[in-house]
Amino acid sequence: MGLFSLFNREVAMDLGTANSIVIYNDKVVIDEPSIVAVNRSTNKIIAVGKAALPMEGRTGDKNIETVRPLRRGVIADFEMAQHLIRELIGMTPVARSFMPPALRMVICIPSGITNVEARAVRESAEQAGAKEIRMIHEPMAAAIGNGIDVLAPEGHMIVDIGGGTAEIAVISLGAIICNNSVPIAGDEFNANVEEYMRKQHNMVIGERTAEEIKIAVGSAVSDLDEPPEDYHAHGRDLMTGLPKEVLVNYKEIAHALDKSIARIEQAVLDTLSITPPQLAADIYNNGIYLAGGGALLRGLDRRIKSKTKLEVYIADDPLRAVARGTGIALKNFNKFSFLIR
Repeated sequence: MGLFSLFNREVAMDLGTANSIVIYNDKVVIDEPSIVAVNRSTNKIIAVGKAALPMEGRTGDKNIETVRPLRRGVIADFEMAQHLIRELIGMTPVARSFMPPALRMVICIPSGITNVEARAVRESAEQAGAKEIRMIHEPMAAAIGNGIDVLAPEGHMIVDIGGGTAEIAVISLGAIICNNSVPIAGDEFNANVEEYMRKQHNMVIGERTAEEIKIAVGSAVSDLDEPPEDYHAHGRDLMTGLPKEVLVNYKEIAHALDKSIARIEQAVLDTLSITPPQLAADIYNNGIYLAGGGALLRGLDRRIKSKTKLEVYIADDPLRAVARGTGIALKNFNKFSFLIR
């Protein structure tokens, strides 16, 4: 092992609204929910990630609060984001080396991020101990993670539906030619489910329960060939205030998510409408690629295909497509000119 490898470590991070993934030595070493439990009276971090998730919605002590530092793909709580990044790095083998390493990092950011928001990400990483930082836009990372040659003179469309935003981009020659970002993704889907359960079943559910319903019976269409089994949802009855159970099927959730999915469809159509003609011809041949957790929504590929009349492909392991691409960008730190310094 050379002197450089002893005192320098390279880490790729997909800092997501819902989950954060850290890659070290070409392996996913951390995959944790982006949540922090903190004692507000002492400002002491109680738990992070999976350890903090069960506390969400269950913190009886008024001083204890669970915080999601990222909302809609950007940092909403700068201080908690610093803690999150620091704690995630602390969980990696990097933190267990015998001397503090000089960290080189590549971090994912949304394509529609502002300069102020990008600076917040950089400063959070610096406060967490990173010495050299570059950033990559999420659609670019998703495309790389999906095996697309982003440096080729050919147009590709990627739709990355994460926790906070849906990122739509047309990529060619290592650049994002045109893009669109809408705040419709996993969090909005959860909110749709909560609202539906309240209006249709007179039942209040928490965000975690909405997430569980979405995973169990979530669908973008109401005519699945292999429908999932109905889900037993639990919450509080609006009328009596008592705990309640309701059986939910996928057709109900397809109805609940319809308007949000329609907005994603429209964002895809809007992006196609401003795509240069030659790249549009490439996309006709190559199709559209879906990545992110939202790509797992049953029937979403069918629905977008029906709307655009184009072939739609779901990435292998779409939840980690962005993280994979970030890791590849880290390995080619000086090759990719699109990495933001």
